[in-house]
Amino acid sequence: MKLNQRTKSYRAGLSGLITILFLVFITISCDEELPGEGSIIDLTPASADFSFSPSDGDYKEILFSNLSVSASGYAWDFGDGSTTTEKNPTHIFAAVGSYSVKLTASDNNGLTSDFTTTVEVVEPINDFEPVILNPGFDIQGSDDYRDNWTNPNGDRSKLLQITTSPVHSGAKAAKLPADGSREIIQVITVERNSDYILSFYYTLKTSPAGFVTMAILASDGTTEIVSESFNDQTDASSYVLASMSFNSGDNTQIVIYGTNQGAEARVDSFTIVND
Repeated sequence: MKLNQRTKSYRAGLSGLITILFLVFITISCDEELPGEGSIIDLTPASADFSFSPSDGDYKEILFSNLSVSASGYAWDFGDGSTTTEKNPTHIFAAVGSYSVKLTASDNNGLTSDFTTTVEVVEPINDFEPVILNPGFDIQGSDDYRDNWTNPNGDRSKLLQITTSPVHSGAKAAKLPADGSREIIQVITVERNSDYILSFYYTLKTSPAGFVTMAILASDGTTEIVSESFNDQTDASSYVLASMSFNSGDNTQIVIYGTNQGAEARVDSFTIVND
């Protein structure tokens, strides 16, 4: 009987010891640091990578897309003295040039990875060419060669006149009587923030003193972008080239607007080119 009691006590003690060792093992296992978010320890360490592209509105504004894997922290160096810890940053560079951009990606296990590439900030080539309809007033429409030169608000009281002599090229030109009652007007499509040169030929009667004024208006039809007056009255039968430079600003449409004062004027052969 005593032997059986000692055996039972031994078995109970052994069972308790096993239980304690098991609990200690679980406790130690639970205290070990787990892999950080987005990473698997020893299998997928942080790997940095990114792509980039200029924004539509400003070529100096670069949009960065983070392509890093197994990472939870990011440190950017844009190569111009600026840094950030955003995941997908947007950065505006001060000027055209080459910039060495570096991304350091890290995970919660302390592993890091670097990726560096050169970002070229270049001004885009403006290959869009605006079109002036019937620039020489030679195309006959429903309104005697003036279809494309009417006020978009429907007011026809100041519609330009058409002349056959003198002309610069072709068979017709626009005529503005001396009383200044008529106007040159056409809406054309342009690119935003682009430089252009508008050119045309004009002639004025030799007397009385007068001038032709040509303006570029914003898309609202009232805000003046640029305006210049031209007053060469040397020879009423000879046309003179006139040009004016301007930037379209935040406009996708502009208005060519011309008037005269004092002397009868004729205008012909409009062109617009990228500057």
